[in-house]
Amino acid sequence: MAAVVTLSLLACREEYTHFLVGNLEENREMHTLFDLLERERDVGENRFIIIQQIANRLHGAGELEKLILFLTDYVEKNQNDPYNAYYLGIVAAAYKDQGAAPMAAHYYERILKNYPDLLISGTTVHFQCLQELITLVDDPNARIEYYKELISRFSEYIDPGATYFYLAEAYEQVAEWEQAIRAYQKFLKYPETEILGFPRVQVKIREKVEFYYSDKKWTVENLDQLVTEIKRSIQTRNTRHLLTYKAKVNFFTMSWAQADADQIISLAFDIGAFLQSSRVLTDDKLDIDSNAGEAFLRTVRWSYRIPTWYLYFRKVEFMPDPEINGRWEWAGIYFGEKL
Repeated sequence: MAAVVTLSLLACREEYTHFLVGNLEENREMHTLFDLLERERDVGENRFIIIQQIANRLHGAGELEKLILFLTDYVEKNQNDPYNAYYLGIVAAAYKDQGAAPMAAHYYERILKNYPDLLISGTTVHFQCLQELITLVDDPNARIEYYKELISRFSEYIDPGATYFYLAEAYEQVAEWEQAIRAYQKFLKYPETEILGFPRVQVKIREKVEFYYSDKKWTVENLDQLVTEIKRSIQTRNTRHLLTYKAKVNFFTMSWAQADADQIISLAFDIGAFLQSSRVLTDDKLDIDSNAGEAFLRTVRWSYRIPTWYLYFRKVEFMPDPEINGRWEWAGIYFGEKL
């Protein structure tokens, strides 16, 4: 019996020789670990600890190819090992470290589809896979599924507000507009959520949702037509006609200083009352800072405490409806001379 064991260990050493790394002392430790692995016949925690130590040494030595080969070979030969999801997670991470994102994504997907979840060091392997996949995969359809799975399975681990926001963005990329808006509505239920690189995100998303469900009848086909009608309303002091073109959602009134501070606080007041009590004049041309997406019309002699108002017009971006997308709206008022 002893002879059989000795032959088995010799065969094991021969098989794993190409996984040795480093100096003589380090290789002696690796030989010991492989001997222990050969003796540990039953899959379970003891074998897991040995494999983890081997993997750590290979990774520490920068031998990522050997690490990948060792673990994939092990999983192939030991398909009943309950820790295989964890081992393949190490393989995926090694590919990611090598810059091989498609291979890393392949293994993360393989774990999710073919292996039961594991709780390791306070988190789960499937959760880690999903977190990695949303950074590695560009396909919005795939990302939608990842975000949905994060929400349904791992709500205790995630920021739900941020996850709904990115889910909505993914829906927009595949033109699933109604699904996108529903996800944005759920995002708005988490007012403390902040999105990096997206200032005033709560305000902007609320505006997006409100505009989506509005009738948009105030929008005009082109800027010239809109400005002409606004000027005519002001010259004739026709309040009713003027308010026809005022945006019914997301209309703002603020000073230029508020705009620079990125703090829009709209003032509630009766534009019609000021129009009736004023002799307003409009510039002949739009302000020099007007462009293809937004425009400013300077008006003066309002009876308001600030007599100069810049009427602000913007091109509508609304991809769900091509007939609305590209039209123009009177979206707000800036008070005072430009800073």
